[in-house]
Amino acid sequence: MSTDPGQRNSSSGTGLARNLGLMGLAATGICSMLGAAINVMPFALLRGIPEIGPHVLPAYAFAALPALLAALAYGSLGSAMPRAGGSYVYASRALSPWWGFIASFSQWFGLSIAIGVVSYLLVPFLRDMAGALGHAGVAGALERGPIRVGISIAFLWTFVLVNVRGLKLYERTLVPMMFLMFALGGVVIVSGFAFDQGDFAAALMASEGRSIPAAPATPLQLVPFVTAAVVLFATFIGFDSIAQAGGEARNPGRNIPLAIGIAIASVGGFYFLFTAAMYHAVPWQFVAEEAAIRDVTAPGLLGYLLPAAGTAAILAGAAVALINDLPAMLLAVSRMMFAWAEDGIFPRRVAAVHRSFHTPWVAILLSGAMATVGIVGSHLAGDFFLGIDILVTSMLVNFGLICLSLVTLPRRNPGLAREVKVLGRTGQRLVGGGGAAFLGLFLVLHIVKDLSTETTAWYFHSTWVWLVVMGVASLIYLREMARLRQRGVDTERLFRTLPPE
Repeated sequence: MSTDPGQRNSSSGTGLARNLGLMGLAATGICSMLGAAINVMPFALLRGIPEIGPHVLPAYAFAALPALLAALAYGSLGSAMPRAGGSYVYASRALSPWWGFIASFSQWFGLSIAIGVVSYLLVPFLRDMAGALGHAGVAGALERGPIRVGISIAFLWTFVLVNVRGLKLYERTLVPMMFLMFALGGVVIVSGFAFDQGDFAAALMASEGRSIPAAPATPLQLVPFVTAAVVLFATFIGFDSIAQAGGEARNPGRNIPLAIGIAIASVGGFYFLFTAAMYHAVPWQFVAEEAAIRDVTAPGLLGYLLPAAGTAAILAGAAVALINDLPAMLLAVSRMMFAWAEDGIFPRRVAAVHRSFHTPWVAILLSGAMATVGIVGSHLAGDFFLGIDILVTSMLVNFGLICLSLVTLPRRNPGLAREVKVLGRTGQRLVGGGGAAFLGLFLVLHIVKDLSTETTAWYFHSTWVWLVVMGVASLIYLREMARLRQRGVDTERLFRTLPPE
């Protein structure tokens, strides 16, 4: 158990162990980013924003720009403040403890629900894979509600236990699955570039007796282009998981920025190749026509061109990507809870560290419990998009605050600012200011889109739900800060120093 925040000294420790190497850190970010969204979002995008037409790939490139700026901000701050719960620590030391807590609390809430959503979405990919391989009975069984919920919970809690058991098991589990995920995803890239749109037109005519619709004129328009980029930006969420593991990284001043760079470069490159391969083989106007009437996915589209085994391999890649999300995201959300408790603005028992495994086991179990709520809620509601929208809102706010933190750190905490190893002061201003501006624009567009959507009740708007979560976070913060002051803790000093290692 860690020490009281009011009595920190250089010899105090959290009980966490710096066992996570560069490969494990990079895998944490990569696996948090690379989920099933790449199989859906670049194609489903044409349902809500058909005006984007053939400009999906440029919109992806534009979406990558604020993600890159946010990644640079995370890497810079991580080099100076390598502690568990990174984004909370950065904002609380560079802006204010209130901003640090409420932003990371919304992030924790959104990510925990998203872990449940990911667990719930895994089963349909397993079902479709069984169907593609001709196992109709297995596919039918996986349609049943109790079986789907049971399998989802089993997968989730398997990785909860992996996280509890320690970073060595975590790394041995995650890294091989990361390489498997890239290998199976490579099937899409190779297949997409091996076929062209003429092959697709012939396959469509042979299987369904219909032809590709004519492509309408679709000049590049600014508003649909930026709106599409906001949607595609959601696929870059996840690299911040590396920062949350800062308290357990080996050689953190070097490895945290490097791992973030590896994650952004490898996943960004994979996204562009994947999307370019798909649109090389499948005409965008066919995707738009199909997206208007049904859900479209990469396996469903390439299924016209590939044998059953190839389709099953793509589905297996999507399933592995979803499975990989679970341990990496659980690590991230549990370390945020641990960091709050370590600072004393959350119940102290949440900072308990297992004596043998050196993991914050209470925080991991609580995060698993919240993710279980996400599974049950997805099943009862029959919809999971609200949870994703809440996550996008919270992450846009969080990324924007991290960029602002890079700008304000020298004024609020000059000692820590001198420890930044990645960017010079001019670079910090450009990255922090530019990132905050981009992410602020994306947040405004996301909120406008959310509030302009017709729903049956106010709580189906992610903006209002997010504000309610902010209210709950503020009440927790005010209560715990009052308790700290009652115990005589110098809160001003507390939030100007780093938590113990």
